[in-house]
Amino acid sequence: MQRNEILQNVLPPLAFTVILFVIWELICKGFAIPLTILPAPSDIFIALWQYRVPIAENSWVTLWTTLVGFLLATVGGLLLGIAVGWHKNIYSAIYPVLVGFNSVPKVAVVPILILWFGLGEIPAIITAFLISFFPIVVNVATGLATTNPELEDVLRALGASKLDIMRKVGIPGALPYFFGSLKVAITLAFVGAVVSETVGANKGIGKLMLDAQAAFQVQIVFAGLLVLAFLGIILYVATALVEQRFTGWAFRGQNR
Repeated sequence: MQRNEILQNVLPPLAFTVILFVIWELICKGFAIPLTILPAPSDIFIALWQYRVPIAENSWVTLWTTLVGFLLATVGGLLLGIAVGWHKNIYSAIYPVLVGFNSVPKVAVVPILILWFGLGEIPAIITAFLISFFPIVVNVATGLATTNPELEDVLRALGASKLDIMRKVGIPGALPYFFGSLKVAITLAFVGAVVSETVGANKGIGKLMLDAQAAFQVQIVFAGLLVLAFLGIILYVATALVEQRFTGWAFRGQNR
């Protein structure tokens, strides 16, 4: 049964992806689209193999900077989300500041980070953290704020403290919101890391794509995009599996 479920989840997107690549290949070859405009999938896969060593090295840099920024955002977002959702006054005081901070384009912050920390991985880590931090805070705070008030009243009547209610009801009830935000944040973390690498970095997929663009090697640019898409899918699936492990009770109705 478990094997059938895996096949049902894997085969449809895999088949759609293959069909999409076939159509893409036929369009490029049929209309003789120049390589510098839109490379065919066959050209992209050839570039992936020819430049596998630099692509692998730069992919590893982007991956670990993304993961570090994402983990920092997860820990910080969870703690601040609990603080914001703890009391309405804290929510009212901090939330507008978070909205204003999130409204600032992160690409505008990257030059400042490079000025402070220089070229390298640190600006990419901080950018990945900044861009993925806000969704986690908002979702955790929202999950805590939507705790069933009748249940809170019953627990208070039984002598439970605010901490007891938060620990036994609020936080468990906010877990679906938390893991839902993680699936969004992991993809945003990739965006932040790559944006930082394209603005100023020594290594990374963003840097590799920028150099390839300058040399009109468009197939390498698309190869970098495919690698980013693949890594994003892998991390998204890993996050979804962890979500099912800890909050499977929240999706019982969908599994029938």
